Amino acid sequence: MTITHYDLIGDIHGRAEKLTNLLQQLGYQPIDGVYQQAGHQAIFVGDFIDRGTQEKQVITLVRRMMDNGHALAVMGNHEFNAICYHTRAENGEYLRRHNPNHSQQHQAFLDEYPFEAEETQDVIAWFKTLPIFLELPQFRVIHACWDEQTLAQLKPHLDDRHCLKPAHYQQASEKGNFFYQAIETLLKGPELYLPEGTLFTDKDGTPRPKVRVKWWQADLHTYRAAAVVSEQSRMLLPDTPISVDEPLICYPNDAPVIFFGHYWFTGTPQLISQNAVCLDYSAARTGQLVAYRFAVGAQGLSNANFFASDKNL
Repeated sequence: MTITHYDLIGDIHGRAEKLTNLLQQLGYQPIDGVYQQAGHQAIFVGDFIDRGTQEKQVITLVRRMMDNGHALAVMGNHEFNAICYHTRAENGEYLRRHNPNHSQQHQAFLDEYPFEAEETQDVIAWFKTLPIFLELPQFRVIHACWDEQTLAQLKPHLDDRHCLKPAHYQQASEKGNFFYQAIETLLKGPELYLPEGTLFTDKDGTPRPKVRVKWWQADLHTYRAAAVVSEQSRMLLPDTPISVDEPLICYPNDAPVIFFGHYWFTGTPQLISQNAVCLDYSAARTGQLVAYRFAVGAQGLSNANFFASDKNL
């Protein structure tokens, strides 16, 4: 199949009804049980699971598309966390502890894929085949952050499809390890410690001493300007210079177009820079599932190329 368009799709989080609605709006139709459209290939930015109640439907749909050449995907932090939740370390403990917080975050998946069931282990094995990033001739795809320095150090430890080699999952689960920090940056996004005594309340109502930062923008000099937060929360952050001990990752304006998810944006989908597109608009909750249609050979990005699922789903 000659590909004329790529349709990049944001974080799904078990919301199959939003996914099928969006695919239909994009012109995909189920043929022999596989969503497809001539000349088009979908690319998913990860986070297929957790939160929503249609995890199995999402995974089945996506796997069929990928198995038949109609889609590509990268790993999200929720797929990485799931692998670690279901994988034992050398000492017999699980790589991701089964504490109440982790189990609650993963419960929607466990409701459909019982722990240690054969089907569950098959899905976990499939998660391990998802690459950390994709790099196509005209654009790049990663779940949370493209950082050249981290990727350069990590690439020797990935296989030829850019998947993390199984031997490194334990290291990637241990704080203080290079692999741990690499996954934190690439799949969860860089964070910035706020000045001492300042806390930020995240989307789940948890007070935190650090915030995610706009790594896709340059010249961000204050905590208030750099933070990825709602505008209401932004005004509560200090408008003071960022400490010199907290260097920020900055994606160059002349770098290839980068597509990613992860950041729980809200409102009308729109470009966030001349070469960066975030596709996560909170579909896990009340937001829409969002896609961007990229035509092969296109020059530049346009807000006209966004698609979104029905607002009533």
